[in-house]
Amino acid sequence: MTIEEQTAPEVRTARRNPVVLALAGSACIAASAVFMKQSGANAGTAAFLRCGLALVVLVPLAWLEWRRIGHRPGRYLLMDVGAGLLLGVDMVFWGASVLNVGASVATVLLNIQVVFFPLIARVVSGTALSARFLLTCPVLLVGVALASGAIGNPQPGSDPVAGVVFGAAAGLAYAGYLFLMRLGGGREHTTTPVCVSSAAATAAAAVLGGLWTGIDLDLSLPAWGWLIALAFLGQVVAWLLITAALPKLAPGVAAALLLSQPVMAFALGVAIGERPTVTQAAGCVLVVAAVWFTSRGRSAGQE
Repeated sequence: MTIEEQTAPEVRTARRNPVVLALAGSACIAASAVFMKQSGANAGTAAFLRCGLALVVLVPLAWLEWRRIGHRPGRYLLMDVGAGLLLGVDMVFWGASVLNVGASVATVLLNIQVVFFPLIARVVSGTALSARFLLTCPVLLVGVALASGAIGNPQPGSDPVAGVVFGAAAGLAYAGYLFLMRLGGGREHTTTPVCVSSAAATAAAAVLGGLWTGIDLDLSLPAWGWLIALAFLGQVVAWLLITAALPKLAPGVAAALLLSQPVMAFALGVAIGERPTVTQAAGCVLVVAAVWFTSRGRSAGQE
């Protein structure tokens, strides 16, 4: 047996391993805030082009998937559309948060979805809220306030209040997106849900971004380069990986793995010259610790 034949099963297993897929997708998303900030585009433009450019790749892939395994049931397509509309709203508000508090801090603030996700599950499906979650929420909110600079010393040139407001709006929409994608996932189709949700997100970003910030297509070549990278890595690769992994993971495990996003994003933000203050860094650590603590409890099945 050749070396290639011996290692092929392990390689295939790694590619199917939902933990590996989730971590790889998280790495792509972690770089998204840096790509968006480096492009210099406004929040609406970045969100619109991120999803719109991704369709150039996603539509042919979805068509091939349809030829191979058939159509996706209508009720799941409706979930994909609903998830995509929420994703478009999330991306516009998240982009605004990046521009107000920086790439590193904005990605940490997005983790406020950890508060919203269980609340949505409680309202929609009656899932009980754990004691661990209720105890952690106040700590998480204090961490968010510190990370944004609303409490303590903000990074010069940032707007902590706007950052928190936009980050909270993005987190709420993102939690709804994850909830619907989880309900509609775990089936044969992996590319189609991402394609449909990206198309819906493009429409939502066009409306919200067009009314709020405007959609500016007169961009420099470097800006287009950053936004193409954002679309390919942050939308196509990231969500194909995460959509394939998310339904195969317990909610607590998935949340813990996705927690690698803010850690990597914070490091990348510092690498491009952002300098969060000491209190902001402490707040980021507090947010990450609180989310990890909550996710650990869920994965262990604890109340």
